[in-house]
Amino acid sequence: MTVALAHERTEGPHPDSDTVVLIGSLGSDRSMWNPQVGSLSASAHVLAVDIRGHGQSPVPAGPYSIAELAQDVLTLLDSLALVRVHVVGLSIGGAIAQWIAIHRPERVRTLTLLCTSAKFGEPTQWTDRAATVRASGTSALADVALTRWFTAELLARDSDLAERHRRMIADTPDEGYAACCEALSQWDSRADLTRISAPTLVLAGLQDPATTPEDLLVIADGIAGSTYRVLDPAAHLANVEQAGPVTAAIATHIGSTACSVGRAAAHDTGMTVRRSVLGDAHVDRSIAARTDFTAPFQDFITRTAWGDIWNRPGLDHKTRRLLTLAILTAVGNQHELDMHIRAALRAGSEPDELAEVFLHTAVYAGVPNSNSAFALANAAIAEASTADDTESVDS
Repeated sequence: MTVALAHERTEGPHPDSDTVVLIGSLGSDRSMWNPQVGSLSASAHVLAVDIRGHGQSPVPAGPYSIAELAQDVLTLLDSLALVRVHVVGLSIGGAIAQWIAIHRPERVRTLTLLCTSAKFGEPTQWTDRAATVRASGTSALADVALTRWFTAELLARDSDLAERHRRMIADTPDEGYAACCEALSQWDSRADLTRISAPTLVLAGLQDPATTPEDLLVIADGIAGSTYRVLDPAAHLANVEQAGPVTAAIATHIGSTACSVGRAAAHDTGMTVRRSVLGDAHVDRSIAARTDFTAPFQDFITRTAWGDIWNRPGLDHKTRRLLTLAILTAVGNQHELDMHIRAALRAGSEPDELAEVFLHTAVYAGVPNSNSAFALANAAIAEASTADDTESVDS
């Protein structure tokens, strides 16, 4: 039976951005991913989770299995209507990520595995550790675990980091930690690595005593086409000790430095142009009225119409305004025409210029459409004149 995982979702730049799921280490909570969340959310939604028995997630009695922990994550994705995601896992989070990639490949866009293993040593080391935690608590092993998480040099020069992460380990519920140790004792994915088809990035810490570079190389060799990289200096929580390189590597792997960043830039440029042409009030109303159903279309027109076509250097904005008025008149699109007439007047177009556009269009597209355009423009000019008179009196 699955449990409802505590999680934190950081919104990306656009509603249709991909989602990156971050699954952490034994003895951690989702705050271990703080070094990555901000940067990754510039181009993607970021979902950081507390696995079963950790952080703020429920702590059912153990033992657990990696399959159960993975099903918890999949249930969370289902509840958020996330069909395919980029999965990033470290340590036991990496085992969970492997299970999802092996058994539910249709859910995984890309896979990033950090400081993890296809088999975590011998079962007895984990069952013994589970017994120790149940007898003495997680605080009893926090100091030792910390020496596996970070290099001695980092611990020596950053006492605040050391204390913060020592508390993270000590605050992990005893049963949750012990039951996850039992899950690790049974984990062995070596025979199934060839079933992973998602584009995979494998990152190891050179000084990691828990999951060595050799352990990560087994994974890299088993997954066709995977990319393997060793970080130095880095122990088990390489995402903290080498935060910049790890974040950059994940961003590159999920494509946020190419397609996603390009889409984000086009959207930002388009939004600037759209506001300059239509005005803040109109754009703000459109954004407020946006729904999940209309969001993809809003993103499309912002990137393509405003970010691309309206931003081309071949015609200035005034010419494009007048051309737009002529086209909308010709096709009889009165709703869009009224909006662009008012935008043109706000931008400083003279009524005489609009009249010339509509007269010219009448010759080539028909008198009835131009007649409607004159009526719309006349009403807009009258409203603008009234507003100007009121402003003059008020001032």
